[in-house]
Amino acid sequence: MVAATPHTLQAPGEDDSGKRRQILAGASRVFLDLGFDGASMGEIARVAGVSKGTLYVYFADKNRLFEAIVEQEALEQGKVLFNYDPGRDVPTTLRDFGQTYIHLLCRPGGGSAIRTVMSIAERMPDVGRRFYQCVIENRINGLATYLDAHVSNGDLAIEDCQHAAAQFIQVCQASLFLPFIFQSAAPPSPERIAQVVESATQMFLAAYRAKPV
Repeated sequence: MVAATPHTLQAPGEDDSGKRRQILAGASRVFLDLGFDGASMGEIARVAGVSKGTLYVYFADKNRLFEAIVEQEALEQGKVLFNYDPGRDVPTTLRDFGQTYIHLLCRPGGGSAIRTVMSIAERMPDVGRRFYQCVIENRINGLATYLDAHVSNGDLAIEDCQHAAAQFIQVCQASLFLPFIFQSAAPPSPERIAQVVESATQMFLAAYRAKPV
């Protein structure tokens, strides 16, 4: 079970030492290879190259360690900046957002944390919920705020900007994310990402661009 008191994401500070990162890297490999149930603190210590005593100095148990891996991925994704300047035109912003987001989502090695979160979300719903809120929902909210500004100035005609933002993100993922996350295909090429995002952009504009009066 997850600890009753939820943790909030915090930026790495002085305690985010090289040893801690070493442990998280080893634990990520073990969780991915053996799953949550199959992973043991002993095996994690072995793969990370530390003693079990050192491991317990940093993490009280396997649940805390798993939560730290999820939070690290959320923080890494949070470092990627998106340009929501309301002065930018909509097509340029959508293309830029879509390509940046898919490159981040489907980067080599980037699927490991997402697969691990998906595999354990039913058992540890607080972890899945926090990952969704801090990563996915944050992206939707940022894009929705930008879209709302362009509804206000008459460029777009959208009743629900949250819904429209989520739609655009999902369409950008079409044919790219699921094959990648299920390891049915390699990370998509920049050319393929640009092609899919351009299609998503044109579909979005066809549905939501304000019609001339």
